[in-house]
Amino acid sequence: MQIHFWGVRGSLPTPITPQQVQSKIMAAIQRVTPEDIKSEEARAKFISSLPAWIFGTTGGNTPCVEIKTEKGEFIFDAGTGIRVLGKSKNLPADNHYNLFFSHFHWDHIQGLPFFDAAYNPNSVFDIYCPSADVEKYLRDQMTQPYYPVSFDSFTKNFRYHQMEPGVEYEINDAKVVCCEMSHPGKSYSYALIKDNTKFVYATDVELKSKDFNVSPATEAVFKDADAIILDSQYTVEEAYRKENWGHSAFCYAIDFAVHWNIKNIYLFHHEPTYDDKKLNSILQAARWYAQYIEHSDINIFLSKEDMEIDL
Repeated sequence: MQIHFWGVRGSLPTPITPQQVQSKIMAAIQRVTPEDIKSEEARAKFISSLPAWIFGTTGGNTPCVEIKTEKGEFIFDAGTGIRVLGKSKNLPADNHYNLFFSHFHWDHIQGLPFFDAAYNPNSVFDIYCPSADVEKYLRDQMTQPYYPVSFDSFTKNFRYHQMEPGVEYEINDAKVVCCEMSHPGKSYSYALIKDNTKFVYATDVELKSKDFNVSPATEAVFKDADAIILDSQYTVEEAYRKENWGHSAFCYAIDFAVHWNIKNIYLFHHEPTYDDKKLNSILQAARWYAQYIEHSDINIFLSKEDMEIDL
């Protein structure tokens, strides 16, 4: 399966600011030496040697992750990242989309009205979620005075499937199972299983002791997954101050991955007030924490827009 990150920020879209651009330029200038600019080759080498937080950005779009299999298109959440997905040149030839919602807070649905494929009359959407009111929630955000175009402008081929947590569903050439997590108003994590590979999408979760409990549903989603995208919005200090806001600290995410024997973790749903330098420092702290608890065998990554991985 091929996994593409279209939106990785939490809570609200976060465009990079002019001040942040200036800080990146200044940081690059401070590192340059006369040897680094004496030739085109030297300049290219210097640019490639810059830390990731200087040369590039994590991105500011809200959650949307796409998974492609040989016979299926799976999209998890419709944050503002789904608008960018809709502009890509690699959309499914059959215009068929399997769309899964973790929950219906604005940052996870606000991109759908800007998803070009939704207006194509030939598109077919199979919508999956344990909620019984998915259509109502999606329609409500496209009513006056909130949005000028009604939901009825979309393709008529929207089909809704209410999932039951812990039950495995065969969809195209994969299997999908979900479970409920700790988050205000409920949120659901999903495992997509293809052959012997399991990928987990677990955004918007404030990890609590009950999330570590073994049940048929949690075991089906998390146990021995090959990779997990996991809410890691806060530092420990901030998670303490924002108890019951519905998000986790990066170290809790590492503990969770260890508990479920997951070897690859992608920190996700980044705090909107954190710039690229801060996020890079969180990534380093997460890796140090894994070493501290003697689990350096876990691979820890920072989710970034346009990142693509193969499982």
